[in-house]
Amino acid sequence: MEPEALQSLLESVARGQVSPETALEKLKYLSFEPVEEFAKIDRHRQLRTGFPEVIWGPGKTPEQIAQIMKAMSQGSPVVMATRIEPAVAEHLEEQVPGLVYYPIARICALKTAESGASYDGVISILTAGTADLPVAEEAAVTAELCGFQVQRLWDVGVAGIHRLLSHRQVIDQADVLIVVAGMEGALPSVVAGMADCPVIAVPTSVGYGASFGGIAPLLTMLNSCAAGIGVVNIDNGFGAAILAGQILRIANKFKRNCRKL
Repeated sequence: MEPEALQSLLESVARGQVSPETALEKLKYLSFEPVEEFAKIDRHRQLRTGFPEVIWGPGKTPEQIAQIMKAMSQGSPVVMATRIEPAVAEHLEEQVPGLVYYPIARICALKTAESGASYDGVISILTAGTADLPVAEEAAVTAELCGFQVQRLWDVGVAGIHRLLSHRQVIDQADVLIVVAGMEGALPSVVAGMADCPVIAVPTSVGYGASFGGIAPLLTMLNSCAAGIGVVNIDNGFGAAILAGQILRIANKFKRNCRKL
């Protein structure tokens, strides 16, 4: 339940428009709600962190994902499931009306209502190569579903640095940058040396054998000589988007508090 919905419910009880019994029924699963024996939905997640719980797709059957999505749709403006392969998405589309599938990002989403959440600020997402697109799109779609404005800039890796330099405005306009790279993972260092905002580096598992499935770019990013870089796990576009969102949410909160002074 969103904070606004909880506030509205409590005010309705205070005015006598909703009985305590009805309110109790609505609040019964406020902390968590079981879905049969295989899942417990964290209803408090959005109240605590600003973002609702998101479903990790791998390891779950399509039927389990569908049941969880249907349960989560009661009280959440957007329901997301990540790492959903096309065959699984086909099953889900049959079982969950209104489902939208983003094939490159491998995200299924269900918008149950128009969320009022929208935030000032721009998240710019850059990739070193086209092969990094699935991870980058996971970040982009996640950020957009959470209410953030996103700019995309693909295939601007260091092997052709002029491609990045010719789009300098994308870096200049960003409030947070997410930089996605495999191979040797040098792009975030270059971008951080040009940017005046936080840079979130995402190593991908793209590369030849000595990249060790993303370990090489991960170590490069962790050892960057450029300041202002935070690094998430290999292929974790979702985590990068949530971190970028938290940064912008705090910035928005700070602005609101300053206006009150």
